[in-house]
Amino acid sequence: MVQKIAVIGAGTMGNGIAHVFAQNGFTVNLIDVNAEQLEKAIATISKNFDRQVAKGSVTEEKKQQALANITTITDIAEGVKHAELVVEAATENIELKLQIFKQIDEFAPAGCILASNTSSISITKIAAVTKRPELVIGMHFMNPVPVMKLVEIINGYATNKQVTDAIVDLSKRLGKVPCVVNDYPGFIANKILMPMINEAIYSLYEGIAGVEEIDTIMKLGMAHPMGPLQLADFIGLDVCLSILNVLYNGFGNTKYAPCPLLVNMVTAGKLGVKTGEGFYIYSAGSKELVVSDRFKK
Repeated sequence: MVQKIAVIGAGTMGNGIAHVFAQNGFTVNLIDVNAEQLEKAIATISKNFDRQVAKGSVTEEKKQQALANITTITDIAEGVKHAELVVEAATENIELKLQIFKQIDEFAPAGCILASNTSSISITKIAAVTKRPELVIGMHFMNPVPVMKLVEIINGYATNKQVTDAIVDLSKRLGKVPCVVNDYPGFIANKILMPMINEAIYSLYEGIAGVEEIDTIMKLGMAHPMGPLQLADFIGLDVCLSILNVLYNGFGNTKYAPCPLLVNMVTAGKLGVKTGEGFYIYSAGSKELVVSDRFKK
């Protein structure tokens, strides 16, 4: 039974994945080449545990046990050498992911399962750079990882059924709900979500409605907890653009072509929450949604 986990990438998704594994009693090596990023990740994990403690869902003792389960490491070879499962959660960049998987494949034990948290990049393509394609699978967590129940599990062309079954079981051990899908551009989550977000951006671009009107209609009319433009800001407009490009290039269908407004915003560095401005303005400590001056009537 899988117990030793290595997580590569200490950003938002990586620290969330490390958090849930550690909370559920797994030993976790959290790996990132940037030592400062690792320090920041542990601080974030601790802060997120504090929220759980305040809500009564986790005890202080459980928090301390979980934090003790996490070891931070800056070297991939060292971090994966005893792993039974490696979960890659690096930036959504195909060349970077392929490079990382070549390294993992070289240094991880022979029977170790290699998983990617990618939200759109082909698992089959990732697996092809390794000598163990049958042990490569997608394990797409949702943000924020400690809160969201879904894990989208993606079978590559060569993924062994026993590996799929093991990851389904593992997801359940984490208290998650696994859904198994096949390896096509965008999988299921983003093949459906991103065209909706893109259409919302097109609606703004074409002057059909304003930012607040678009989001309010989808929240109140369709019972979405967050409007598509706010959600795009939360995901990161650069990430949305990257996924849409994967869909467009993969299917060759113009319905996936990114809206020019999205392209311009990413080019201008207005990426949403992470940069403080996207369709809305984000101020530290403020929960009020304020539409960007660019889109005010």
